[in-house]
Amino acid sequence: QDHSKHQMAGMKHGAEMSDRRLPKQGGQSAFAAIQEIVTMLEANPKTDWSKVDIEALRQHLIDMNNVTLDATVSSASTDNSMTFIVAGEGKVIGSIQRMITGHAATVNGFEGWTYAAKENATGADLMVTPPNRKEMVKLRALSLIGVLAQGMHHQQHHWMLANGMQPHK
Repeated sequence: QDHSKHQMAGMKHGAEMSDRRLPKQGGQSAFAAIQEIVTMLEANPKTDWSKVDIEALRQHLIDMNNVTLDATVSSASTDNSMTFIVAGEGKVIGSIQRMITGHAATVNGFEGWTYAAKENATGADLMVTPPNRKEMVKLRALSLIGVLAQGMHHQQHHWMLANGMQPHK
């Protein structure tokens, strides 16, 4: 017996009860990010579904997870720059290479900061040079993950990936 119609009707009825009593988060953060994008795409009558690529967004979120949680980071600094040596094993290596080189290409020059990335056998190195010595204190405090999280460019980046665009080019 097919219960899918009853389940969907029950979900619709539950949603009508009160949005205040329902959770707002979609669960796991990557799933919630994808759910938010899908909801936005479905709400937009101009969405070109032939270009939408939710799998590309999912793969990028996997890379973000791998770099955030599974990469090792060490650093070396000079008076005016810092190099982050980001390393991993197995699938984490590719995630590091995509994330670090993509980030450098995307944000290089933003607010006077320069970024240069170089892949290596275990991941990638990211050299960050702030616009002045005063900003070196901030750079040291941010470390790699703070540098990657700076600004609100990720939301636009995720939107572009979901819409079949290549934000790193």
